[in-house]
Amino acid sequence: MTEPLAILPLALAAGGGRIAAMGAGTSAEFEVQQLIAAGITLLQRSALLVRALSGRRAAILLPTSPAFLTALAASEGRGAVLVNPLAAPQEIAFQCENASVGAVFTNAALAARVPAGVTVVLLDHAPWAARVVGSGRSQDVDLGSHHGLSLEGQIDVEGRDEEAAVVYTSAMDGVPLGAVLTHRNLLANARATSAVLANAAEDHILAVLPFAHLFGFTGTCSAPLLAGARVTTMAKFNPAKAAELIASGVFTQLVGVPAIFHALLSALARRGLDRGNIPLRVTVCGGAPLSRELQDRWADCTGHELRQGYGLTEAGPVCLFNRVNRPNVRGMLGVSVPGVDARIVSSSEDRCHERHHEDRALPDGIAGELCVRGPNVFRGYIGGVAGIATRGDWLYTGDECRRHEDGSFEFLGVLKPMFTRNGYNIYPRELERVVGSISGVVRVEVVPVPAPTRENDIHLRVTGSVTLEDVKRCCDDGLSAYKQPTTIEIIAT
Repeated sequence: MTEPLAILPLALAAGGGRIAAMGAGTSAEFEVQQLIAAGITLLQRSALLVRALSGRRAAILLPTSPAFLTALAASEGRGAVLVNPLAAPQEIAFQCENASVGAVFTNAALAARVPAGVTVVLLDHAPWAARVVGSGRSQDVDLGSHHGLSLEGQIDVEGRDEEAAVVYTSAMDGVPLGAVLTHRNLLANARATSAVLANAAEDHILAVLPFAHLFGFTGTCSAPLLAGARVTTMAKFNPAKAAELIASGVFTQLVGVPAIFHALLSALARRGLDRGNIPLRVTVCGGAPLSRELQDRWADCTGHELRQGYGLTEAGPVCLFNRVNRPNVRGMLGVSVPGVDARIVSSSEDRCHERHHEDRALPDGIAGELCVRGPNVFRGYIGGVAGIATRGDWLYTGDECRRHEDGSFEFLGVLKPMFTRNGYNIYPRELERVVGSISGVVRVEVVPVPAPTRENDIHLRVTGSVTLEDVKRCCDDGLSAYKQPTTIEIIAT
């Protein structure tokens, strides 16, 4: 390997950062090099794992934690499927089959969700030990006491154009698609994100977003660790605990989705904290449309601007951001991050038709579809299926925006069939497909119900000869926690 730092886990190790897991009143902090070294050692010491991964991908089913990095390093350089811990068993089984997964890195609490026949790697005691279970065997692996790797290479080398991660998204037609991100994609985007956030070794990030979501992985893991910063993870977001941590003065940066900042404002108000008690350097919001009202409330309460960005999984994900070296403009998505070009094209044509070379950027002030290009744009979906469209180097995002004269972009709405809930994408056709599989169902309608603190609730209207219990059971088995309907209406036939 001529350029070791062209591989994402090794590049993170070379950054010299540290990461901790927040527990019940305590946190265990590790050097990133130690975690990456443990993953490499796991591959070296477990022939059972190597055989399971032969010609196949790995998957990571873990909460936000340091062990995530050990799993990434132990994926043997293949694309690791980042599975949301909120996923239902049927969703996990589909992703494992579709991506040809040979082994899943997980913990004892989540292991029961892994489909039968797939090798399980338990990382409850990483980076010191792991247990590999598969092919009728169980192997305990001593990972040693690592204090780092001896890494030499060019720090800013371009990432390899080989698979690094697979994330399932874009279920516009009812079935989630596995977006393939390369080391080049993820390294380029992490470096750009670190630059616009002005990350430094002195920073300490409170990571409350799932690493299985690229916004959380890039914004609260890769970007700060490349800069040598510290990261402290919360496996499950707790607003009261997060408010206490923020007020402690230890953390300099917080990245979240709108629902998180709504919850934090309520928690901060209960604690009676004002703007003099929130010593953060920067707060960032993305993942869903951010209201001007929430930005105003956050600034009034904390004394800090809530900076908005924009991205999507297929672009690594960050594309636009209100950079920290410029005045924040509330209500705007900001400007392109380094290395990314963005433009607006006509959105009048059918989304399913192939774009034409004559597509040209629209003048400033005219609404249209946002398109982006750069080293962050993914290589496509597993199986080469169609999802978010590309034409040449350009990725057509399916989002309606307007460009302003200063190069900043304003979000106007979505053109693709989806909406957001708690920062996650909800695809109505996916819910329609899952619930429509119940015997006796004639029709399924998914209705987004505006909910200010979490973007939308979900109302499910089911027509047919079916019971409420049948529908609830189907949703529990086949849909992630965040996709569960808030209300269900049965129309008997």
